[in-house]
Amino acid sequence: MTISYGGHFAFLFKNNLVYGIIGRLHYIKDEKMFKRLDFILQKYEELSLLVADPEVISNQDKWRKHMKELGDMEPIVNAYKEYKKTEDDLAGAKEMLGESDEEMREMAKMEISECEERLEQLTQELKILLLPKDPNDEKNVYLELRAGTGGEEAALFAGDLLRMYSRYAERHGYKVELTDVNDTGIGGYKQAVVRIVGRGAYSRLKYESGVHRVQRVPETESSGRIHTSAATVAIMPEVEDVEVDLKWDDIRVDTYRASGHGGQYINMTDSAVRLTHLPTGVVVQCQDEKSQLKNKEKAFAELKSRLYAFFQQQQHDEQSELRKGQVGSGDRSERIRTYNFPQGRVTDHRINLTIYKLDQFMDGDMDDVIDGLITAEQAEKMKNF
Repeated sequence: MTISYGGHFAFLFKNNLVYGIIGRLHYIKDEKMFKRLDFILQKYEELSLLVADPEVISNQDKWRKHMKELGDMEPIVNAYKEYKKTEDDLAGAKEMLGESDEEMREMAKMEISECEERLEQLTQELKILLLPKDPNDEKNVYLELRAGTGGEEAALFAGDLLRMYSRYAERHGYKVELTDVNDTGIGGYKQAVVRIVGRGAYSRLKYESGVHRVQRVPETESSGRIHTSAATVAIMPEVEDVEVDLKWDDIRVDTYRASGHGGQYINMTDSAVRLTHLPTGVVVQCQDEKSQLKNKEKAFAELKSRLYAFFQQQQHDEQSELRKGQVGSGDRSERIRTYNFPQGRVTDHRINLTIYKLDQFMDGDMDDVIDGLITAEQAEKMKNF
């Protein structure tokens, strides 16, 4: 199937970095990149031995951490091993050029051509695999839908989008949980929030944030006039429980004489404790106990709890800002994508991509567009590789 990207394919990979789209390129080996690949291969082999160590296996947290590292590196290592094998095959084919048999030499030339072509393809694959990863890519997501401008028709469109994303999730084996809903009673939604659970859900759905515009004849329109409405989508990665790694090096400890009721000890010893967490400025103090050590232990426990709440609020604020930046005002003009029902087309305006299979798209067959968005993002990252 041919997909039109504004009439050209140039941005799939810019700066002459792609092979097989805009013509065959001269193969040049990037020594810096391959030194990095050698390091990754060495690290992978070391970790492979480490996870088989009984001492590591007995520590499940450490074992799981190393297994995740291995999983992250495995696609890179597999591609690099194929690259090295293809290099060996190329060297062998070049040696065959010295054969006296003409047929053998012709076979060698064909193999050299195939190996060089494959090396170019593998080089691009490796560059993509080495691009910085979004740390949220493997997370579950919260998907929020809101009806924008367009009244009841906008609410009905929000309902259509909810079904579209639910079908897309099912196609990819993700689980969909409806967590909050404000429906209109006739199939529309003023607002809906769903949790989509599945590895890599955020990596696929993160591009859906923004204003989605629909052009169609509403069922309630007697004159057959096309209306334009909109709905907003916000995609947020699921936030994991905050882990507080509290170190004494980050804490300033001040002691002072306790005040208030409690006996003679209060004015005679520096038993009260004040702890200041230097990175955040959070301060707690304790003077309940006669022992400075006990006050210190109590203050430390309270500081940990306060920091837990501090970081939770920080994550909440970041998520709120993320959502605010994603959805805009919900106006029809702030669109990332248009769904034109009379023409049966979907157009993603960010990459100027149009496909003419609207019915399949609304049934969750969205991968052509999402893959295009991923390719465009990779192209931008490749500029600075």
